Amino acid sequence: MVAGNCGISLAPVDPSAADFLVGLLSRVEAIPLEALEEGLEFKWRSFGEYLAAVERSAPAINIGFLAGHSALRRHVMGPAASERGATADELAQMRAGLAEALAAGAMGFSSATAATHRDGAGVPTPPTFATSEELVTLAGVCRDFPGTSVEFIPASAAYGFSDEDYQLLTAMARAADRPLNWNTVILDYPAIPDIAERQLASADVAAAAGAVVVPMMIPHNFRVRTDLAESDVGFRSLPAFDRLFDLSPTARLAALADPDVRRQLHQSLSEAPIGVTAMFRDSLSDHVVSDSGAAAVQDCVGRPVSELAAESGRSVLDVMLDLAVASELDVGFVRHLVPTATPAQRATRARVLRDPRVVLGASDGGAHLRGVINAEYSTASFAELVRDEAVFSVEELVHEFTDVPARLYGLTDRGRVAVGGHADLVLFDPARIGASPVHLARDLPGGAARLLSHGLGIESVIVAGTEVVHGGRYTGQAAGRVLRAGTDALCSGPPPVRRATAATR
Repeated sequence: MVAGNCGISLAPVDPSAADFLVGLLSRVEAIPLEALEEGLEFKWRSFGEYLAAVERSAPAINIGFLAGHSALRRHVMGPAASERGATADELAQMRAGLAEALAAGAMGFSSATAATHRDGAGVPTPPTFATSEELVTLAGVCRDFPGTSVEFIPASAAYGFSDEDYQLLTAMARAADRPLNWNTVILDYPAIPDIAERQLASADVAAAAGAVVVPMMIPHNFRVRTDLAESDVGFRSLPAFDRLFDLSPTARLAALADPDVRRQLHQSLSEAPIGVTAMFRDSLSDHVVSDSGAAAVQDCVGRPVSELAAESGRSVLDVMLDLAVASELDVGFVRHLVPTATPAQRATRARVLRDPRVVLGASDGGAHLRGVINAEYSTASFAELVRDEAVFSVEELVHEFTDVPARLYGLTDRGRVAVGGHADLVLFDPARIGASPVHLARDLPGGAARLLSHGLGIESVIVAGTEVVHGGRYTGQAAGRVLRAGTDALCSGPPPVRRATAATR
């Protein structure tokens, strides 16, 4: 596992910045704040001390970490990191701080300027205030450290890239002389029908300039759940709805039932041209009523909101708000992220999944806990893309999830079965591998909730020759370790040409 993407890491840190980093992590990654406050104890300040703390926790699997831009910026600039550009001296201090983290074993540098990324106070995250010069300069620090790479998500990636961001990604990759990856490729965006091609073109623009930019993609068609109670996905991510979540449940119910508030919500959605708000608006009719503990709406569970809207003569949004009010916020809505109802949609998806520019495996594992669970891709994809749709053979998909990312990150003697390699193995039944149904578990510190899914058909997981899973159950063995650039990763580079296109397969 490689963590620390999107410019977010918990080191370096000094005591005055700890609350800021926790609030930022909670808000951006939709991790319940109460769980972080109760379960997280800062026992480090430097990045090297952070890696040592993770290693002392005895991980069951191998894990590496990128050094995040937000922590670096806050460590050097304090609160000004969320207010302005850096001075020459501050940028020099950030370069030194990043070099220190990379020397300690950080797997690379990460950053993001995504419009939806805000800190605990609702302010855009620190990288948003960085200049292109700062981003290129920091990426360039990786050039001096073998086995490192860069991850960066610019704001325009969500709607197909601006020309400026094409050039920025290319400049960062060239400065680092390392591959730069970003995520995630989008297949459905009604307002921009060719969005996937525009995103994939980021690799072509870079290649023309002698650089390597790698689009990453969540491979399986995961479900996204939203509600108007706790979920940080969907409604909660929209500016017009955001303020409603600051209200008490009673006040929120009253607001959702208020005709004037509803008119404002409708207007906000209708006026959004592109971006997250427009994407969510255009997908409203794809939702199904997934769950509710309220008797008043049980007849609607399992039904598409579009059907309920057609029957009632009301808009889809009004139907969803009506159900939220009738259930006292105890109702959830789910949709599959990618439409696959038609042969053309399925063919497009298969083509992009097999595109040699793409690396499969982007995941929000550990984030957006109450609305998304896509860490299951490593098992769910075999059921969906091998058994059900035959997009890949078993051998091809194994290769996609092992050797390809290992080469991208420069991991030595990993990602393939070979004499002298690390004995990291997964034994599974191709006929049964998949993911269990998703359910809500309250097993985080403080009783906070998360969506949970289990892998099916996994017989054994072996880490460094030690069996950590047997018969689908954790053995209690902790054989993993922290992976460090410079020792465990030495020669990061472009992923190998590893598959035929769908047209020639």
